[in-house]
Amino acid sequence: MPAVIGVAPFFVLAPPRPQLRRAIFGEFVTIVRPTGGTAAALDHDADGLDPPRRYFAILTIWLALAMAVLDGAIANVALPTIAHDLSAEPASSIWIINAYQLAIVGALLPLAALGDALGYKRVYLTGVTVFIAGSVACALSHTLLSLTVSRVFQGLGAAGIMSINTALLRFTYPQRMLGRGIGYNSLVVAAATALGPTIASAILAVSSWQWLFAVNAPIGVLTIIIGMRALPRTPPSHARIDLIAVLLNVAAFAGTIFGIEGMARGAGFGAGVVLAVGLSAGALLVSRELHLPAPMVPIDLLRGRLMRLSVLTSVASFAAQMLAFIALPFFLEDTLGRSAIQTGLLMTPWPAAVALAAPFAGRLADRHPAGILCGVGLFILGTGMVALALTPTGASDLNIIWRMALCGIGFGFFQSPNNRTLVSAAPRHRSGAVGGLMATARLLGQTGGATTLAILFHLGAPHPTQTALVVAGGVAFLAAVLSLQRLRPEASSV
Repeated sequence: MPAVIGVAPFFVLAPPRPQLRRAIFGEFVTIVRPTGGTAAALDHDADGLDPPRRYFAILTIWLALAMAVLDGAIANVALPTIAHDLSAEPASSIWIINAYQLAIVGALLPLAALGDALGYKRVYLTGVTVFIAGSVACALSHTLLSLTVSRVFQGLGAAGIMSINTALLRFTYPQRMLGRGIGYNSLVVAAATALGPTIASAILAVSSWQWLFAVNAPIGVLTIIIGMRALPRTPPSHARIDLIAVLLNVAAFAGTIFGIEGMARGAGFGAGVVLAVGLSAGALLVSRELHLPAPMVPIDLLRGRLMRLSVLTSVASFAAQMLAFIALPFFLEDTLGRSAIQTGLLMTPWPAAVALAAPFAGRLADRHPAGILCGVGLFILGTGMVALALTPTGASDLNIIWRMALCGIGFGFFQSPNNRTLVSAAPRHRSGAVGGLMATARLLGQTGGATTLAILFHLGAPHPTQTALVVAGGVAFLAAVLSLQRLRPEASSV
C-alpha cells in the first residue's frame, strides 16, 4: 500500500505521455544499473534536480516517509493482538509503542546533525536500511523483550528518515516549487495516517501480526535501489559529532517527555525525579552548545525571530491537533454514542481533508506570505474544534463529518506554508538541522497535547473531552496569532 501512496501523486506530477514514459523508463534503467557519469557529481549548487531524476527522488522520499508513518499507526491498532500472542500484560505491551517513539525523539537532532556532517543522502539511505533490518527483526520476534529491542532499531531508522526528509526536498525541488513539494509530502503523511488503521486491519484479517512489519522489507529494498542513484548528492561539512551532546540530548528529551507523562498519570515522586533529570540534561546541553557555530541543537537558527515564531507556531498547532485527536474517540463514543467502528469512520474526514488541502496550500505558499496562510488555516482549525465541542447529542453523522473536515482543511492550510517557511529561513548547509528541528517541534507539540488530556482526566473535569476540544481550539487560535506576528517587518530576517 505505501507504494500506491507514492506512485499515485507521482503520475500527477509526471503525466504518462509516451515521450515522458520513455524518458522515465530510460532513467529507471540508469538507476538500477549504475554506469557512472554525471550522476556521481554533487548536486548542491543546482536549483533542484532535473526531470525525470527528480520524480524518482520524490518517489524515494515518499516511499520511505510512508513506511515510517504507517509503522507508527499500524502498531497502535495491532497492539492488543500482539500482546495476546506474546502473553504480555497490557501495561507492559505499551513499550512496543514507547520504544519506537523514544528512539525517534532521542535520535532526531543527532541524526540531523550527522546529515549535515556526512551528507543527507548517506544518512537517509542508512536510516532506511536500519528501518528494514528492524522491521525484519520485529517480524522474527517471539518475545516482548526481543520485539521491544527491535522496535528501538526501527525507531532509529525512522529518525534517520524523518530528520533528513525535508533537507532532501530542498535539494530535489527547484526553489519556486518548494512549497508545492512540501505540500505533497504533507499529503503522503496524511494519507498514510488515514490508511494506517485500515491497512493494519486488512493484514490482520488474512495473516499474523508479523506481516505488519515484514511487508516493509520489499518496499524498503526498492526505496534503496532507486534512491542510491536518484537522491541528490550534497557536500558533507565534516563537522565533528559531540557524543556527550548526543547523550545529553537523549536524556533531555526522554526524561522530560516521560516525566511529564508520568506526572500527568499521577505517578508522583518518581515521575518528578525523571522530569528533573530531563530538564537538567537539557540545561547542560544548551550551555554546552550555546556558542558553537553549528550546534547539534540548532540554537543558532532559533536566534532569528522568523524561525522562532515558526517553531512556536508549529509546537502550538501540533499540541492542539493531538489534544483534539486523542479526545475525539472518547467524545464520539461516550458523549455522542457512536460505536468503535463508527468512530473510526467519522474521524477519517480529518486526515482526508488535510490530504486535499495541503498540496493546494503548498502551491499558494510559493506565492503568498505564510503568516497569512497559516493564520487563516489555524483560525479555521480552531473554529472546527470549537464546533465539534458544541456538537449536539443527537447530531447526525453528516453534522459531525463537516466539522471534522473543517478541522482537516484548517490544519492542511497551516502545515505546508509553515514548513516551507522553516526550510527557507535556514541556510542550505543547515537544511538537516532545520529538518530535525521541525520533527522535534512536532513531537513536542504532540506530547504536550496528549499530556494536557491526561491532566484533564486526572483532575476529574466534569466533561473532560468537550473541555479538551475547547482548550484545543483556544491553542489553535493562539497559534494563529503567533503566525500573524510573522508579518511584522522585523520578523522577515533570520
